[in-house]
Amino acid sequence: MKESDVAGNSGPVKSMSAKIVMGSVIVVLFVGLLFLIAGRFNWTRGWAYIGLLSCGQSVSCLYVRRKDAEVLRRRGRIGRGTKTWDKFVLGLFATAYLAEIVVAAVDERYTWSTMSGWFWLLGTIMYIFYVFMLTWAMSVNTHFEKTVRIQHDREHRVIDSGPYRIIRHPGYLGTILGFVLATPLLLGSWWAFAPAVAAAAFMVVRTALEDRTLQRELEGYKAYTQNVRCRLLPGVW
Repeated sequence: MKESDVAGNSGPVKSMSAKIVMGSVIVVLFVGLLFLIAGRFNWTRGWAYIGLLSCGQSVSCLYVRRKDAEVLRRRGRIGRGTKTWDKFVLGLFATAYLAEIVVAAVDERYTWSTMSGWFWLLGTIMYIFYVFMLTWAMSVNTHFEKTVRIQHDREHRVIDSGPYRIIRHPGYLGTILGFVLATPLLLGSWWAFAPAVAAAAFMVVRTALEDRTLQRELEGYKAYTQNVRCRLLPGVW
């Protein structure tokens, strides 16, 4: 066996290992920063939040990997032809979401507000809805990438099965309700709803811009909108 063959075969393994290490470092930094801002490491809601996110992400990834592993691989990078406006909107969304976490941690530190534990249960139900919707959408939509682009390199086509029979952007609905708006409930902070509303608004804007892009540039999408008329909420919009 040639040395180049060995190197070639180990390439994907090394790449995967690097991603795992990098992901672990990011998680450790995120957790450390969260509890550092909160001022204590025995913050029950904080640990419950991290645990819930970890479990939901793991279950979703395991299921989607069995259905279409390529989706997960594609979501790990920004595809060629990504719309410039999408990078900008995603940046605003990410900033608003991180602000939710920071505000909730500061709220915990200085006790700006108090929230009943029953709201944690509501937030958990909402988060489970998010995991379900996102996993369902990814399992039927092989074009479910991280950013908005027309995937000419992958024979981009309209997906009208699964949740796409009900609304045109089920992943965004799950993200808004079960990820963005559930976070303040899970972390027990009323003040965190301020950046949460901003994050939700950015996601609605992204929905509108993506839908307009698809109608203009993706063959068959305009006809699809005649059958599935609502973008996010059935009977509303």
